[in-house]
Amino acid sequence: MKSNYYELTITLDSFKDEIESFLLDRFNNGIEEFNNSLILRSEYDFDELLKQLKDYVVALEEIFNTSINIDIKVTQKENKDWIANYQNSIQPVEIEEFYIHPSWHPPKENKINILINPALAFGSGHHETTSTCVLALKRYVQPSLHVLDVGCGSGILGIVANKLGAEVDACDTDPLAVESAKENYELNNAKYNDIWVGSANQATKTYDIVVANIIADVLVFIYNDLKKTSKNILILSGIIDKYKQKVLDKYLREFDLIDEIPKNEWVTLILKRK
Repeated sequence: MKSNYYELTITLDSFKDEIESFLLDRFNNGIEEFNNSLILRSEYDFDELLKQLKDYVVALEEIFNTSINIDIKVTQKENKDWIANYQNSIQPVEIEEFYIHPSWHPPKENKINILINPALAFGSGHHETTSTCVLALKRYVQPSLHVLDVGCGSGILGIVANKLGAEVDACDTDPLAVESAKENYELNNAKYNDIWVGSANQATKTYDIVVANIIADVLVFIYNDLKKTSKNILILSGIIDKYKQKVLDKYLREFDLIDEIPKNEWVTLILKRK
C-alpha cells in the first residue's frame, strides 16, 4: 500500500445524480456523498477520469442548453488505510436467491453466491440500478438464451445471467472494467463466450436479451446499436425517474414497454421488440 493517496472532491449545483452515475460506471473505489459534493479516493491520480468527466459535462451542457457550475479539487493525503475502512463498511446484498458478497464476507448456504469486490469495480449490487437489473434478469432469463451485457463494469449482471443458464457476451468502453469483469467471472466459476473493449456497435450477432445499465443520455445515444443487437428483450437501467420518458420516446418506436422496476429515484425498464 502506498504512503499517500489522492482525494478528489467534485462540488456541483446541478446534475448531481447524472454525474454520480457517470462516475460510478468508471471509478474503482466507491464514492462518498457530502452535501452537494462527491468525494473519490484512490492511490492513483485522477487525470484520465477528470478528462472523461469534463467531456461529459460539456456534452450535458450542450444537450440541455445550460451551464453547469462544477468545482474540482484534488489533494494528496497521507494514507491511513482508508481502503480497509471502506471494506469494513461494505455489507453483503441479498437479491432474492442471489447473495452478493465481497471476499471479506463468507458465502451463504442455500443461496446463489456471487463474489464481487466493490473496491475493484462498480457493480456490487448496492446501487439501485444494479439490484433492479438483477431482478429483471431473474424474471426474463431462461437457460440457453443468449445475453449481451453492455457496459458490463464488474461483470455482475453477466455473471447473474450465466448463473441462470444463459450464454453471455459482454463489453465495456473501459479496458480496466473489462479486465475486472474477466477476473470476477473466474472468481465465480462463471463463463462468457466473448468480452471486448467497446460497445454494442462491435457485436457480430443478435441476442435474446440485451441489458444496458448505463445512464439515460447514453442509452438514447446508442439506441441504434442496441436496436440492432436485440432480437427480443431489452433491459435498460441507469435511468433517473425524470428521464424515463426521454428514453421511452426513443425506444418505443420499435419496442413495447412490458415491465418496469422502480427503486427510489431510479427505474429499470424492460422492453420487447414489436
